[in-house]
This record gives sequence, structure tokens and C-alpha cells, in this order.
Amino acid sequence: MNHVPSAASSIDSSGASSISTALRRASACPALARIVAARDGGLCRIRLPGGVLHAHEAAAIAEAATLYASGVIELTNRANLQLRGVKAGHEAALTARLLQAGLGPQTPDSTPDTIEAIDGIRNVMISPLAGRDPHALCDTRALAAQILVLLQGEPRFAALSPKFALLLDGGERLMATDHPHDIWLSAMPVDNDEPRFAIGFAGYPSLDAGSALATVTHTDALALLDALLHTFLDLAGPDDTRMRDLLALHDAHTLLQRAADRAGIALQRGPQVDAWRRTPTDATFRLGAHRQRDPQRWHAGGQPLAGRIDAATLRDLGALSTRHGDGSLRITPWQSVLLPDLATNSLDAVLAGLRALGFACDPSHPYAAIVACAGSTGCAKSAADTKADAQQLASLLTHDRLTSSGIHLTGCTRSCAAAHCAPHTLLAVATGRYDLYQRADALDESRFGVCIARHLSIEQAAAQLNHPARTPPDA
Repeated sequence: MNHVPSAASSIDSSGASSISTALRRASACPALARIVAARDGGLCRIRLPGGVLHAHEAAAIAEAATLYASGVIELTNRANLQLRGVKAGHEAALTARLLQAGLGPQTPDSTPDTIEAIDGIRNVMISPLAGRDPHALCDTRALAAQILVLLQGEPRFAALSPKFALLLDGGERLMATDHPHDIWLSAMPVDNDEPRFAIGFAGYPSLDAGSALATVTHTDALALLDALLHTFLDLAGPDDTRMRDLLALHDAHTLLQRAADRAGIALQRGPQVDAWRRTPTDATFRLGAHRQRDPQRWHAGGQPLAGRIDAATLRDLGALSTRHGDGSLRITPWQSVLLPDLATNSLDAVLAGLRALGFACDPSHPYAAIVACAGSTGCAKSAADTKADAQQLASLLTHDRLTSSGIHLTGCTRSCAAAHCAPHTLLAVATGRYDLYQRADALDESRFGVCIARHLSIEQAAAQLNHPARTPPDA
């Protein structure tokens, strides 16, 4: 079995970083030490392991966003945070303040070059209720922490694209299983005491049978993942940044077996694996109050409009959790916030506090349905101010026809704000004007679905969404 390196292995005998700049892939993705230019200023992305944000970290981010940026903070669909409007000349000060608060990768070499190399590859998604969801098959938190140590400690993994993403699914009811990941592991129910994970590539655990390639024991999962990442880098060409690129040239089962042989691990295949399917999830559990695995504790959650808040709101969220919970927040892939470990007698105060901060706590609220990109105020590629249009749309929608995260406003075809095909997409074609698309069915994997109306104003789009036709008209 392969040795899993520690973070210390990223430093050579001279004390210098052993991460070669030539090894790393160039990237335009924002990160802690890589501030990317946008129309409204610099963009800084803060990766949160497991989506966890402690109150003191929230306060530090709020302070940094106020001093060195515009104060606008976005919750991303990978359960991270973004600071918008970073001021020219203040990039180094912003990064230094965030690192001081412990928000960067855990490495003994804290040079900007090394931080930039390691920070971008910390893409491990777990449930925001890992260890707390009563529907879970296993607690993924310890394994997720080990995976982060692996990613941060192996110099070669700096060659991975910052978009290369891993999913560790414990079988929770609240789990973002519709995000495509390069490698995914999903807990399976078993008859004995040894948990197993189903394994898949370039997709996500499906409700349909046949999505898993094989299974691996919980004990062997880390070593197999280590071998898979090395195998990917062994075979990937200069333009092969994602697992889907490699699968265009290599059979998935062969690639997986090559990694298993490298790690000395026995995979399980057969009818049971072929028949496995992921149990349904329910994203509405992110909103309102729900019991945790410990029946004496609850979590409560709320959704801001289009995933955007300001610095004062983030600071107040941390203070709310400190008063009533464990002093931590969970940022979710639905661009919402959870406060865990609440006592029953605190629920009314927490929900009232969330609503006072502008969060929707009811799945029928329009905020729960709308996803929007940065729009023309923040992105030169956007044809419309999607954030302002989302605000107008929310005021026009009727609650009884909404579905959670069902309406996606995007300023261009890149679809940055949504990782999957939403039930309805409004694609901007001009200022205040959108083409309306509808997903054909739950299995539709196209970018937007079928165009059912063109060049709509927000008022016209709201009218059509409030009173959808039974059969989509011809585009």
C-alpha cells in the first residue's frame, strides 16, 4: 500500500519548497494568494475545508473585506467564499490577513508561491451536515481531513488543475450529489461492520443503477485515492486537466484497476455494485430547523438572495452562532448557511436572527429558488445585471410554484453559478432581457435544456414562471 505523505514532505532538505513552478498548471481561478481581476475589482476565493467557518474566521474575513475590498462576499456552489472588489495595491495585505486567521492551506512553507500552488487543489466536497445528518451511513469528516493532508503534502499534486474536484459522500440526506466531480466516493449500506464506498469518475452518484465502477473499503479509500491521483498525472497530457479528458483516451475500469494495483488494494465488483444506486437527497433540509443525529441538537439554515451578503452580515452570522450554537457556520453548495448544534430552546431566536439578516428560511421563499452569476457589474462577459434582475424576479414570483434552486440567471453561456442544468434557466441576451430555457427531465445533462421563450423582460419571465405552459412551445 502506498505511503500517504505528510505536509512536511513538501519541503526539501534546503528548506525551500519542492513544488516546481514549471510543474503547476496555469490557472485563472481565483484563490487566496491569486487575486483575479474582474470588472468590479479583484476577486479572492477562500476555500473552506468541509464548508466549515468558525466565528473568529468570519470576523477576520469581514474585517479584511471591509479594509481591502468592497465588503461584498459571495457564497459559492462549492461551499467556499469569495471576496469581490479587492482594491488595487491591497492584494498582498488581504492575503496576509486571511493567512493570519488560519484560512490558508496547512503547510510549513508559507511563501506566496507555495500557498498559491497548494491552495487551489483543496477541492474536497462533503455534506454540510457530515457527522450530524441522521440519514448518513458513515461520518466522512476524518477521512476528508486525511484527504486534505494528502493533497497539501504531496508536491506532485500541485500539477492538478484548481478545477479538479473530489466528492466524499457519506450517504447524507443533505448532500449535493448533482455536482459533477472528477472522482467521487459514495458510502454504501453493507451487511457487516466494514463500510464501503462506491467509486466513480467524471460525474456524480446517481439514483440510477450502474453509476459505480467498483467499491473499496473505508480503510483503503485514502490509499486508493492517492494512487488514482498519481495515475491521473502519469497519463494526463498537457491539455488533460479533468478526468473526463483522460476518459476520452482510457477505459474507466482499466484506469481504476491500474490505480488499485499500484496501491495493492482489492476492489469489489459484481451484481451488487452494478445494482447500487444513491438514495434520494433533499436540499430543503438546508432551510429552516431540523434535528441532527443527536436528537437533543438541531441545525438551522437560511438562504441569502443569489448567494451574496456583505461583511457586516458575515460578522453577525458568526456572532449568532456563538450565542446559540458551537461558534461555527456551515457554508453549503446551495449558497446558503447552516448553524449546527443548536439547543431546542434556541431555535426561535436563531431563525428570527437569520430572517433579520435577510435570509430566507422557508423552501417556498423565492430566494430558495434563485441562483445568479456575478452579472455585468462584476463580469465583462455578462450581458445583464443578473444580481439586480434576480432581486426583481424574486419580488414577482409566487411562492406556491417554486422548487428549491429551480431558477438560474446567467449572464452568458459559461454558466458559472450553476454546476448542473437547472429546471429553468434565464440566459441574458441584452440588458434586462433573457431567453428562457426549461430542463427536459431530471436526467437532462445539457447546458440549459430547451429554449421555450426568447428576449423576455423580467416581468415577462416571472409571468411565464408563475404560470408555466403544460407543453413547452417550439423555440
